[in-house]
Amino acid sequence: MSKRISDEVEGDQGIVAGEEMLPVAKHGHGHGHKVGRGEKESVFAEFGYMFKEMFFADDPLRLYKDQPASRRVLLGIESLFPIVNWIRDYNLSKFKGDLIAGLTIASLAIPQDLGYAKLAHLPPKNGLYSSFVPPLIYAFMGSSRDLAIGPVAVVSLLLGTLLEKEYDPTNQAEDYLRLAFTATFFAGITQAALGVLRLGFLIDFLSHAATVGFMAGAAITIMLQQLKGYLGIKNFTTKTDIVHVLHSVFSNAHHGWNWQTIVIASSFLAFLLVCKFIAKKKKKLFWVAAIAPLISVIISTLCVYLFHADKHGVAIVKTIKKGVNPSSVNKLFLSGHNLAKGAKIGVVAGLIGLTEAVAIGRAFAAAKDYPIDGNKEMVALGTMNIVGSLTSCYVATGSFSRTSVNVMAGCETTVSNIVMSLVVMLTLEVITPLFKYIPNAILASIIISAVIGLVDIQAMILIWKIDKFDFVACMGAFLGVVFDSVEIGLLIAVCISFAKILLQVTRPRTALLGNLPGTIIYRNVQQYPDATTLPGILIIRVDSSIYFSNSNYIRERLLRWLTDEDNKNKKQNQPRIQYLIIDLSPVIDIDTSGLNAFEDLYKSLQKRDVQVALANPGPAVIEKFHSSKFAEMIGQGRFFLTVADAVHAFASKVEEEPYYLAP
Repeated sequence: MSKRISDEVEGDQGIVAGEEMLPVAKHGHGHGHKVGRGEKESVFAEFGYMFKEMFFADDPLRLYKDQPASRRVLLGIESLFPIVNWIRDYNLSKFKGDLIAGLTIASLAIPQDLGYAKLAHLPPKNGLYSSFVPPLIYAFMGSSRDLAIGPVAVVSLLLGTLLEKEYDPTNQAEDYLRLAFTATFFAGITQAALGVLRLGFLIDFLSHAATVGFMAGAAITIMLQQLKGYLGIKNFTTKTDIVHVLHSVFSNAHHGWNWQTIVIASSFLAFLLVCKFIAKKKKKLFWVAAIAPLISVIISTLCVYLFHADKHGVAIVKTIKKGVNPSSVNKLFLSGHNLAKGAKIGVVAGLIGLTEAVAIGRAFAAAKDYPIDGNKEMVALGTMNIVGSLTSCYVATGSFSRTSVNVMAGCETTVSNIVMSLVVMLTLEVITPLFKYIPNAILASIIISAVIGLVDIQAMILIWKIDKFDFVACMGAFLGVVFDSVEIGLLIAVCISFAKILLQVTRPRTALLGNLPGTIIYRNVQQYPDATTLPGILIIRVDSSIYFSNSNYIRERLLRWLTDEDNKNKKQNQPRIQYLIIDLSPVIDIDTSGLNAFEDLYKSLQKRDVQVALANPGPAVIEKFHSSKFAEMIGQGRFFLTVADAVHAFASKVEEEPYYLAP
């Protein structure tokens, strides 16, 4: 092994004194430097730093520093209403893009709203209401330029499933509707509260893999639910799991299916899927897929009206009351047991809607390279749902399909949402009586074509290749939704996500390090097979902070490494392990349980006649070692800036004669 230390500092083998990187002596071994402790922070400073990083990591008040009072007021208004900031630079060119985008997404939104409302077991008009008021509110308060607001399939399904357990949407329609408004109110309260209290990080606990599985399972469930309208079945199960749905479908096969309905649904579903395929292949033809649902509604409605298909068993929407959103303030349940029910449903629906909207907003903002404020988004989404609950709307959020069309249509700002809202308003005021003959079959076809893209097979395959545990989370959420219910699938997704976090925290990785030939660099021998271990010296890296939840495991794992390597040396007639070097580079913190575990480890090593050394402890770690007197226990000379320094100190002291004699 080369003992020459070059002046090149690479990766985690740099010499650290406090928080400053110092070069290694060109021809020495780096022993001129000691592990620095840095300046000790007060308790208040430490807690202040932790509090700031948890709740104010983006330093939202930095813009207000050294500003006059009038400027601070203006910045406060801009923070709450981002439109005030960018409207000053708005021009005719941007309006042209927003106008085209708004008209395009309106053509997609109107038929989708009718279908999603039925998915939530609500009157179709409430779907349209939810694409009028909430987008207007978001346009003034949202920080995403691209997000298109309205009802979405997954939240509609979730809301309908949870509400149906409390009230029958047919026989108890009024109470069902009131509970839906109450749930929407609490969904908004939940979203706004998370933003105001800056607790948005909570939605990150649902992992990407679990979200992919949950969305795919929800899409399958939604498509299964549409078989009622697709096949023209009148007596359909209220269950959402695949077993009950398929049993209901096939038990009605002989007398419950309507062939006229099937022809309408199949024809237009094929048309919608072909249009989506064309738009996917040729991006310039995105408008084909966007306008296809509206064309389908118009043509199918004309067919039903001209051929009197409703007289032959084809179910239709029937009359939709003309006019914009009526007030629903007096319809909220604000007392009694229904208040608790609405709050419970609202919290769940609000979190799912929030997760979807923030994920979509971040994705498109990253693609266009502009920042969005997650907490502002939560406040905006919460406010629009609170106002929406008071104006006969149900939970609205960011829609992926609409947002994609919005971006491809050339939207510049949230004015596209305003344009869409105005189109929906005109529809409510003028056109809704013409919706009477819209067949339910076309709405089923529109929903199926909209959600089929949520089943992301490629993402599932990629998850399998990258992380098998993530794949388990993905499949757990998927199967939970498909074979039981949306809420069970969601619960499984959350539980598996937390289980992964707990597993990683309680069972952190440790790695055996070896020397890369010709260097002073030490790396994981599994990652670098050429790296060689040193006789009599065991080098282990701990790849996690050390807390009460993993301290005993780390101590036991280090002792197990020692036992395993000693057994291997015995078989190979090599010297026993006499020095244990623990690389603490990845360890950013340690608590009292971790310190106790290190004290116990030191005592165990003394009994085995093994010396311990600690390499590259961070400032927080080294400070706690000194404060707990652990540094005095093992000796100041057992702390080293790098693994190479520790090896240099011990290599010459290793007994050359084998401890274990070959038989």
